[in-house]
Amino acid sequence: MSAARFAARSVLSRHLAAAVPAAAPAASAPAVSTCSAVQQQSSQFHSSANLEARKRSRFKSVRAVELGLTSDEKIESFSKRKFAEYSDKEKAVLAYNYPPEHVEAIEAAEAAIDPKDLTIQGRLRVDPYRMPYIDDFNEIQPIIDKRARRSAPPSHKARFMDVDEFTQDLINWADEIRKGEPTYKMKKLKDFVPVEHQTKPEGQWPKEVRDEAFTKFWAYLKEQKDADAKAAQQSGPTDGDILSYILERSSMTDKNLQSNSSLAPALPDKVPGVEGLYRNAIDPADEGLDDKGIYQEVKKRTGMTVRQILDLRTKILVRRRVVNQTRLGKIASQSVIAVAGNGDGWLGLGMAKSVEESIASEKATLLAIQNMQPIARYENRTIFGEATAKVSGTVVRLNSRPPGFGLRVSHRIFEMCRAAGIRDLSAKFLRSRNPMNTVKATYQALTSQVDPEQIAIGRGKKLVDVRKVYYGGSVH
Repeated sequence: MSAARFAARSVLSRHLAAAVPAAAPAASAPAVSTCSAVQQQSSQFHSSANLEARKRSRFKSVRAVELGLTSDEKIESFSKRKFAEYSDKEKAVLAYNYPPEHVEAIEAAEAAIDPKDLTIQGRLRVDPYRMPYIDDFNEIQPIIDKRARRSAPPSHKARFMDVDEFTQDLINWADEIRKGEPTYKMKKLKDFVPVEHQTKPEGQWPKEVRDEAFTKFWAYLKEQKDADAKAAQQSGPTDGDILSYILERSSMTDKNLQSNSSLAPALPDKVPGVEGLYRNAIDPADEGLDDKGIYQEVKKRTGMTVRQILDLRTKILVRRRVVNQTRLGKIASQSVIAVAGNGDGWLGLGMAKSVEESIASEKATLLAIQNMQPIARYENRTIFGEATAKVSGTVVRLNSRPPGFGLRVSHRIFEMCRAAGIRDLSAKFLRSRNPMNTVKATYQALTSQVDPEQIAIGRGKKLVDVRKVYYGGSVH
């Protein structure tokens, strides 16, 4: 504890103050006050250095009044120098840039403000970020102005063109390239027959009239084809025009508006050319049971049909909320453990996590179906003897039981036994009863049972079930 504290200083001051008068002062020495003596004695107990005295300026502060800066003459001269009136040259510049009404408004605003008030009350900025006295809106100042938009934002109703719209847009672009050429309308076959036959159908024309019309029409088409080829050679699009069309032409129904937005409009619901390309193929053998394609991957991995997958017994055993701590905060998700079985010796366990509980349950169920394994059963009703497994702090012990004993286990192990087709069993938890570890330990115990037949084969002996031999199989 430092002696410089207030409590210690007060205690020491009392003792030192009592001790000072006891000593007789010398006759020649000047008298020392009690307070100064206490301060000298107590300064020895400070554990930190003394603070430096406040630095003062060597020059005395002089007020503006003493310097004569606030006199009427000084204020008037400063106002005329800093806030001078418009000269004739400046008025000519204003008249050139602004209409007469604006010039009158500027002069009225200047007359309404007293320069003396600006000198006394105002503060003139001299930094590079100060606002100019006269604004010129023809120039952009990067410090105070935002970047100007060169075009309007895209329409939220814009969509990608279909084939017909794209073709029409290409034709319009080609017409823009040949602006100097006259446009005309193509003639038809009936334009080359006499007037009296133009109102009649083509089938009612005489043979010689029809043949002559066809001859003239084909000659006209050939002439137009040659003319188009010649015109294309003379005034066709250049490579630069084609590159500009590819890079700058908009492919959406926004009338070719170029936008400076970095966000492109959303794609339509059905994009031409892509519709149905990535859709999951529907298997006719599914009988319409899996139109969404949920079980297609499980079908490939297990070899079962959708009907067999839906007939399996599935159950969600554990649901819990987990949190992942990241630098952006806590991210919560749902962890689910599911079990699946066919009720005849097959059992699978699946665990999945997701932000949504429904998605986690679906993923866990599919993993449980995919991870199904055969479970050894005695008489298709119980396990072989005793099975023990340990997961973390959870220890589970399963024991086989006689016929009619039933499932005297917890509700989670009860669901697992029903899915695997086990009807007689007892279980006991020796330590922790954590739900997740309980399910994992039970599944590990069921899949790692000791098979008596394998032990007998390893010993070179034959396994005989006495109950079935001597009682003729009547053991139930």
